[in-house]
Amino acid sequence: MRIPLSAPEITEQDIEAVTGVLRTSSLSMGPKVRDFERAISHYVGAADAIAVNSGTSGLHLCIRALGISEGDEVLVPSFTFIAVANAVRYEKATPVFVDIDPQTFNLAPSLLEQAITARTRAIIVVHTFGCPAELTRILQIARRHGLFVIEDACEAIGAEYEGQKVGALGDVGVFAFYPNKQITTGEGGAVVTNNPEVALKVRMLRNQGRDDSAERFQHTELGYNYRVSDINCALGIEQLKRIDAILDRRQSIAREYSDILGSVADLIIPAMALPRRKISWFVYVVRLTRRFDEAHRDWIVNEMKSRGIGLGRYFAPIHLQPIYQVSGSGKTALPVTEYQASRSLALPFFNRIREEEIKEVCQTLVELIRPV
Repeated sequence: MRIPLSAPEITEQDIEAVTGVLRTSSLSMGPKVRDFERAISHYVGAADAIAVNSGTSGLHLCIRALGISEGDEVLVPSFTFIAVANAVRYEKATPVFVDIDPQTFNLAPSLLEQAITARTRAIIVVHTFGCPAELTRILQIARRHGLFVIEDACEAIGAEYEGQKVGALGDVGVFAFYPNKQITTGEGGAVVTNNPEVALKVRMLRNQGRDDSAERFQHTELGYNYRVSDINCALGIEQLKRIDAILDRRQSIAREYSDILGSVADLIIPAMALPRRKISWFVYVVRLTRRFDEAHRDWIVNEMKSRGIGLGRYFAPIHLQPIYQVSGSGKTALPVTEYQASRSLALPFFNRIREEEIKEVCQTLVELIRPV
C-alpha cells in the first residue's frame, strides 16, 4: 500500500535500545522485562504489571488466574477482536455475547444485566478503538452480582475514565503492543492488577507455572510459555517514554480527518470527545449511512486498496464467525453490532501519516461514496 492502514513509528533511539540488549547476555526474563513492567504499572497507576508475549496471552492468563473454567459464562462484546472470546474458550468457559452502544461501540450497560445468569462469573470490558467504556455502571452491575471485571485495554493505553487511566479500574486489565497499536514492542502485552494474588498467579502462569520464590526450579501450576523477551521490552520502554507526544499526534490526526469529513452527509464520523472520558486514538473509524449496504462498503474497501490505500473492516462480529456458528443453535440477536459492523470503515491511521496523505484518503473516499 502507498498509504497503509497502519505503520509503527520506530526511532533511532528505539533501534539503539534494542541493539543494546543484543550486546548483553540478558535476552529473556532479564532486567529490561522488569523495567518495562515497572514503567507500565507506574504509567497506568496499577500496583503490578506482568509483561507477556501478546494481548491474547494476557487475556487467557486473566481468565485462568481468576479461576474461570468449564461451566462458567463470561459476558463479552461481539464487536471486537476474536481473541476476547477465544481466551474464554481456552479455559472451556462460555462467552456470552452482549450488544453494544451505537455511539462508542462499547458494551451497552443497559443490556448487561439481562444477560447475567447463575453461571456468569465475569465481564470482559473492551475499550473499543481506545474509547473508554461506561465503567461506572458496568462496575456497579458487576459488584451487585459478584462478578469479576476484566478490562481489555489492548487498544486503549493512555485512555482515561473520570481522570483515571483505564486498565487498572477493574479486577485485572490487559494491554497489547502489536505494531498497529499506539506504542509497540513488536509482539507483546501486559497484564495489570491491584490484586497481589492475581499478580502472583499470572506471573507464575506466564513462565510454565514456575514458582520463582523456590530455591530450585519448582513448577506448582500448569503454566504456559507466554514470556516476552528483553528485546521487545527495551523497545517498549523507549516507546513509553514518548507516549504523551504519540497520543497528542494521534489526536491531531483524528482531528484532521474530522475537519475534512465532518461535512460529508453520507458519513458518520467518531466523536472527538465524550463526557468523563479521554480517548486514546487507536484507529479512526467512519460509518456509512443507511442508504449504503455492506456490499458497497466492501466495494469501497477493495477499490481504495486497488489505488494503494489501505482500509480496514473493523470489526467482523465474532458471533458470525464460522468457528462460533453452532449447528442447530439459535442465532444471537445483536442488531446494533451487526448494523454498525456492516458500515464501518477504518481509515489509514499512524503517527507519521502526512497531511497530503490524509487529504488523498478523504478525497478518494468521498469520490467513491458520491456516485451511489
